[in-house]
Amino acid sequence: MSMILPAVRSALAAGGDVAFTVPDPGVGVGLYAGEPTPLGVHRPWQTWADLADLLGAHLLTPESVEAGRVRVRLRAYAGVSAPDTAGYGTGGHWGRVNKLEDPVFLFTLVEALRRVNPPAGGRVLALGVNAGRELDALALAFPSRAFEVVGIDLEETALAEARTHYPQATFRTLDVTTLPVPDLGHFDLVLALSLLQSPGIRQDTLLRALRREHLTPGGGLILGFPNARYLDGFLSYGARMRNYARPDLSLLMADVTAARRTLQKHGFKVFVTGKYEVLVTAIPAAETTPGGLEL
Repeated sequence: MSMILPAVRSALAAGGDVAFTVPDPGVGVGLYAGEPTPLGVHRPWQTWADLADLLGAHLLTPESVEAGRVRVRLRAYAGVSAPDTAGYGTGGHWGRVNKLEDPVFLFTLVEALRRVNPPAGGRVLALGVNAGRELDALALAFPSRAFEVVGIDLEETALAEARTHYPQATFRTLDVTTLPVPDLGHFDLVLALSLLQSPGIRQDTLLRALRREHLTPGGGLILGFPNARYLDGFLSYGARMRNYARPDLSLLMADVTAARRTLQKHGFKVFVTGKYEVLVTAIPAAETTPGGLEL
């Protein structure tokens, strides 16, 4: 791999596309990357997918070239802007993104919802709800329960779409930095996905407002911290920091650690899960963690 990686990177830089033949990963199932086989060195598909993402390229459909060997094809990402460049309203490309199509996010979000286990008829507050697509996970986690859902966001065009898709929910144009807002009331579940690292938001201040003024005594929180970016139709791993050429996880780790410590200090059990979006799930320490969490 120490020879393959720089060679593929150079080829992508020169032409945007690169192809090379390797032992068919399906033939070597059960072997670890780097183990020898009669056809050459085995590497699973995950290795080639990770290589492509690392070098900013799509892994295209492979081609069978001869018995036991395949042609791996990579194509560099197009030089297009990220879908959130034009903001999060319906006039940009953010509406094309459906985070529930990421199986790890879907699995861990349903798992987190079932950990909090809001009661039937309970109240759910979704901060930074945008068009509300992630609210579909509530029905997946609790198919026989209905909830009173309140979503808040600053993007009025996105909220208009949310009202169309979820007519039984309530959506308000509201800046989360103004919380607490007494007339919102108390909630059994607070969702804040991909929100806390947004400009102008102080995590400690917002969590204090939610804990003191907007959670029921048995209520819980699910906080999402992005560890990826969307680009050219692909979800690329790794938190990005401004002016950094490569992903850097230091800010992500600091924010997740701070949220975990704060919530534990104030009487919550905390679970940290996920991959492309790290979920911090907090439930009252006295509560028993429910079983049967998997989707």
